[in-house]
Amino acid sequence: MKLSVFSLRLLCLWCLCPVTLLSHRHPNRRKDKDVFLGAHAKHKHTSRIDYKLKKQDSTKSLLIKTEQLLRIEEHDFAMRPGFGGLHHDALYLRHYWKDERLAFPSGSNLSRTFDARLVKKIWVPDVFFVHSKRSFIHDTTMENIMLRVYPDGNVLYSVRITVTAQCSMDFSSFPLDTQNCSLELESYAYNENDLMLYWKSGNDSLRTDEIVLSQFFIKEFKPSSGLAFYSSTGWYNRLYINFILRRHIFFFMLQTYFPTMLMVVLSWVSFWIDRRAVPARVSLGITTVLTMSTIITGVSASMPQVSYVKAVDVYLWTSFLFVFLSVIEYAAVNYLTTMEEMKKMKLSRFDASQAMAFDGCFHDPDMELSAFPQLTDLGMEASMSLQNSSVREAPPAPGTRLRSRRSVRDHLHLLMKNSYMIDSYSRILFPLAYFTFNIIYWSIYS
Repeated sequence: MKLSVFSLRLLCLWCLCPVTLLSHRHPNRRKDKDVFLGAHAKHKHTSRIDYKLKKQDSTKSLLIKTEQLLRIEEHDFAMRPGFGGLHHDALYLRHYWKDERLAFPSGSNLSRTFDARLVKKIWVPDVFFVHSKRSFIHDTTMENIMLRVYPDGNVLYSVRITVTAQCSMDFSSFPLDTQNCSLELESYAYNENDLMLYWKSGNDSLRTDEIVLSQFFIKEFKPSSGLAFYSSTGWYNRLYINFILRRHIFFFMLQTYFPTMLMVVLSWVSFWIDRRAVPARVSLGITTVLTMSTIITGVSASMPQVSYVKAVDVYLWTSFLFVFLSVIEYAAVNYLTTMEEMKKMKLSRFDASQAMAFDGCFHDPDMELSAFPQLTDLGMEASMSLQNSSVREAPPAPGTRLRSRRSVRDHLHLLMKNSYMIDSYSRILFPLAYFTFNIIYWSIYS
């Protein structure tokens, strides 16, 4: 009886062992099938699947899923690392932090790199740019996100991002200005009790070699850190990147300053054109004025719209004034020339009428010949005036006082009588004044 009972138990144990082994192997085979498939699995029905078991080094083995390796399902990654403890995890920009929940065994101490798909399953810092107006992560061909996890739980999180940030600029010296701008980074949800932000290596944390700006070059940069207070949520750590930006001037020299200088110099050409060539001088003056107006309009459309005067406005409008004055100069020359010619015509008509009256070729009964002075008297008066002028202009004798020079009024009266001298003076005064203006302008704003 006892022998039969023992034989029955032995038979039962022998029947259960294969079931236990199958149930133990089958789930593992099903799990491994999604990750690794042997290279010899070519035939659907006749070939065998060759599973190659490797050493238990997770950085080389492909038998373990990423979620199993990093134990993602075992932790709540909605919570920051170390929640409930007394320590604070270090956070670096580009970003470095330590999450012990992501630690995994590795014999060779090699890291593992992942893309953006894993980032959505773990905790990442919620750093944002404080004064950004628009920012986005590049997503061609996929989101430009790199996640690298080390065996001890250290994490490197790199994102390629473009940020359009706000900067308060002073354009009073535009385009010869230097601007001081900053980028500010801060955690949105975690205050200083939960998250500490700091630079990893000071100035060495920033690299500006690869940064190329269209209008500026980075003259100086300096990272710093501080605290920001919000009345409703408390104190937050904030990182600063202060940039000193110097604007490139070469573009504005080609587009604004050189054309303006050429227009001013071109307006001086009229000083060498004969004053009687009215169409030539008028057309040249109007052309330069209209060209300057076009330059000012084009530059104003592309410049920042501010309510104060900029450096480029000073230069453009002063140059426009020089061009406008060259047109006014010819208007004065033409007017004085016309007045001078009219006086000569009146004098010539008066002399002709006198000559005809005394020769008997012209007689007007209403004209009294006695009213005209005698020719002999006119000759005597002319000779007396010449003598007086010679006496006045004689050099002073030794010991006598020198007379004062001509006054400004006398010079103006002389210019009005000799209008051609205005062009002679303008050929010197206009370039000299414009050259002096350029020296003062570039010494102040450069």
